[in-house]
Amino acid sequence: MDFPKILLDKISYYLIDRNETISIAESVTSGFVQLAFSQMPDAEKFYRGGLTAYTLEEKVKHLGIDPSEARAVNCVSQEITELMALNVAEKFGTDWSIATTGYATPVPESGEEIFAYYSISYLGEIILSDKIELHPLTKAIDAQNYFTECILSCLRCEVKKHLLQLAFKN
Repeated sequence: MDFPKILLDKISYYLIDRNETISIAESVTSGFVQLAFSQMPDAEKFYRGGLTAYTLEEKVKHLGIDPSEARAVNCVSQEITELMALNVAEKFGTDWSIATTGYATPVPESGEEIFAYYSISYLGEIILSDKIELHPLTKAIDAQNYFTECILSCLRCEVKKHLLQLAFKN
């Protein structure tokens, strides 16, 4: 799997420059985001690790998601993704985190749609949370790759924006 090198390099540079760390909680992307981080230069300086929790039971067990809330939405919602992001950051003790959940194939539970929710947290606060929707004929691997690249692009923007805000404060 190839990810845009410039994107990976920028994220790596920004996180190393500020001596900040990141962790990942994935579902719909099935480890793609973690794979991308493992390809970044000097990843060991900022990437602490992640979890791929694909089922409701694993999200409850490893990411502290409330079982009744999870069942009500088949463990796929913006709120679930935000909790995943906050809880994985706490679990790994990181400054930043990313979480994903959704559907890479059209199924009855998704209304036959393909989409992903993602959330990015920084210092215990959700700073970005959104939904990506794709055409229902998109192949699963293409959907997962697209979700990953989109989320990484958003992370790059958020980390850069944060760095600029810090520069103006100093």
